[in-house]
Amino acid sequence: MDWDRIEGNWKQVKGKIKEQWGKLTDDDLDTIAGKREQLEGKLQERYGYAKDQVSKDIDDWYSAQRW
Repeated sequence: MDWDRIEGNWKQVKGKIKEQWGKLTDDDLDTIAGKREQLEGKLQERYGYAKDQVSKDIDDWYSAQRW
């Protein structure tokens, strides 16, 4: 996965992330700042997901995007 693309375009991607995971706040998104590990941690915190589930969900979301 080319996560560098996400980091480089974080301002544009934040909206897509928020559409997918609406429990994330704007402050959360600012804190995440495109870092996958930060996103995983916030999703675990907000949704109570296990780490494996979060990783799979992010991979699935990323694969579904039209870059």
